[in-house]
Formats: sequence, C-alpha cells, structure tokens
Amino acid sequence: MKQFIAIVLAVAALSFRLLPHPANFAPIGALAIFLGARLPRKQSIPIVLGAMFVSDMMIGLYDWRLMSVVYGSFALMVLLGSWVGTNFKWSKFAFGTAAGSVLFYAATNFAVWVLSPWYPHTIAGLVSCYVAAIPFFRNTILSDMTFGAAFFGAYEFARNMKKSWNPSPLVADSRAL
Repeated sequence: MKQFIAIVLAVAALSFRLLPHPANFAPIGALAIFLGARLPRKQSIPIVLGAMFVSDMMIGLYDWRLMSVVYGSFALMVLLGSWVGTNFKWSKFAFGTAAGSVLFYAATNFAVWVLSPWYPHTIAGLVSCYVAAIPFFRNTILSDMTFGAAFFGAYEFARNMKKSWNPSPLVADSRAL
C-alpha cells in the first residue's frame, strides 16, 4: 500500500511541475523527504528521480552536469528523509526539510556558478550567484515545508485514524449477517 501511495504522490508531484507555478515552488523536495521517511531507499530514490526525469522530459532537458547535481541533491534529500522518518517528530521534519532545502540551494547554485558563463568565476561571482538565487530559495523552502507538512500530516492523520478505528465486536458481528 505504501508503494501505491508513493506512486500516486510522485505522479501528483510531476504533474504539478507541468502546471504553471512560481519558480522552484514544486513538491519534488517534499516528496524526497517524505518517501525517504516512509520507504526503503532502494524504492524511494528511483521514484523521486523518476518523477523528476519524466517531468524534465516534458519540460525540457538542460545541461547534464547541472541535472546531475539537481538529481543528486534530491537523492540526498531522500537520505535526510530516512533520518526524519526514524522516530518521527514534527521538529525533525522541520529541521530535516529545512536542511534539504539549504542543501539543494547550496549545491545547485554552486553548480550554476561553476558550470555556466552567467557569473564570473570569482568569489564576488559566487556571492552574486547565491544572492540572485534568494527568491528561488524562498520558494523552495516554502514549497518543501508546505507540501511536506501536507504529505506527513495526511499520512499521520490516516495512520492515527486506522489505529483508533476499532469497531466493537457487536458491530463486527452485525456486519457479518
């Protein structure tokens, strides 16, 4: 059942990337954290990267070196999700998700600075690259927190509902009639 939910969320996440949305406000990072917390890595990493790849095929591919950094960042976010899922607490969710957003921001913008001609390859150019990306970072962390809270909240709600729903023996017997 967890794999089915993972596939449904991945299809929703890749579909969201295809709809008009603010730059970097997409559920892929949240999906990485969530699936990392709820599935084994050998299942969660291919699902997350598969959702990215399918949506990238539709949106358009870009420099393979930069794509490898983006995909690697999401794979590392799955690993952060593994930590978040161990004895889940909302404080771990907030810290792990924020760490994932920072990791994505730091890695991808460093890669843009190194791999593109957009910024001079100087310390000032690196700083300019990171400063220019602040609005994208804001959207990344907001989307990771928003979608992540929705994913974990719905999951925890369903899990608690399942635990608390215990029909009495009389109700169970009357259904059998």
